[in-house]
Amino acid sequence: MTVGRDEFLARCLEVPSYGFERAGTFYAPTKREIFREFLLRLNVLKSRKNWLAFLAWAVVVLLGAALVLFVTQRWSWPLAVLGIFYSMVVLGTHGTVYLHRYSTHRAFRFRNRFWMFIVRNLTIKIAPEETYVVSHHVHHRYTEQPGDPYNVRGGWLYCFLADVNHQLIARELSAPDYQRVARLLEHTGVHPNSYQQYRRWGSVSRPCRTTLQFAANWAFWYGAFYLAGGHRLALAIFGMSAVWAVGIRTFNFDGHGGGKDQRRDGVDFDRKDLSVNQLWPGYVGGEWHNNHHLYPHGARSGFLPYQLDLAWEFIRGMSRLGVVSSYRDPRADFLRDHYEPYVRANGASRTRPSAR
Repeated sequence: MTVGRDEFLARCLEVPSYGFERAGTFYAPTKREIFREFLLRLNVLKSRKNWLAFLAWAVVVLLGAALVLFVTQRWSWPLAVLGIFYSMVVLGTHGTVYLHRYSTHRAFRFRNRFWMFIVRNLTIKIAPEETYVVSHHVHHRYTEQPGDPYNVRGGWLYCFLADVNHQLIARELSAPDYQRVARLLEHTGVHPNSYQQYRRWGSVSRPCRTTLQFAANWAFWYGAFYLAGGHRLALAIFGMSAVWAVGIRTFNFDGHGGGKDQRRDGVDFDRKDLSVNQLWPGYVGGEWHNNHHLYPHGARSGFLPYQLDLAWEFIRGMSRLGVVSSYRDPRADFLRDHYEPYVRANGASRTRPSAR
């Protein structure tokens, strides 16, 4: 990574009022400071530039309302199980495929923009691309350092409210820096504001267009679920999706060991940070997090036989159908550079993982 890109990533996010660092070291704010910043940045009456943070949490509130309606008026155990499966596996895998591997890391390419549009809207839309993508680039450059928008060393709440407090783009970018931020999103279907519009709204995304995209996506999927099973099914799917909407905000804290070194020999090979491979996010979403930090631009992060990677299977399936034109698979590099040397060095009697 070039020095110029480093400097750009260091200034492309809005710094919270308590700062990312003090006296040259990471500053972990108090809970009071975190809540105060959160409420400040949600206040659209104070500034129209808070619109994207407000939209992101309006989505959570609306999904939560659907969950309350399902639990209190339309409850069904089978549909609750179906809703949890949709929330954990379908939304989890789609988030890894579209937001993580495609939108952020460009680990694969679609044949054309039509297929990108289809995959983009393949599930209920929950997370705005802008909030996710730009901050994730910064996270990988400054993992667990000052400036990391969801630095595990800041604690659970620091990570949980990061999409509002730390992940929004800076509001006083120069025109060249704004264009660089916009280019990070150009392949995702986000139609960017002009620089003058950015100065007004504080975002790459256009407020009206983005809100209409969410509304159209939700209308389509609620209608589809309603036709399939009435309000009960639709409320079950939308309501249980609130679990993913909340859970995704807790992931980075857990995925980095809660700030403790929980890495295991022979399992977590990237030792540059505290990221760990975990069974639950690995199986339900293909997010083997330590492997991902080792090869962030890979379309695959499940490398060992037990590391089921549904996101990779989906990408590979799309490739066979001609939807995906190319992808990067770092598994052979992982085996050669990490796993096999580990086996040899430890005299372990292990079977080489299948070439699958």
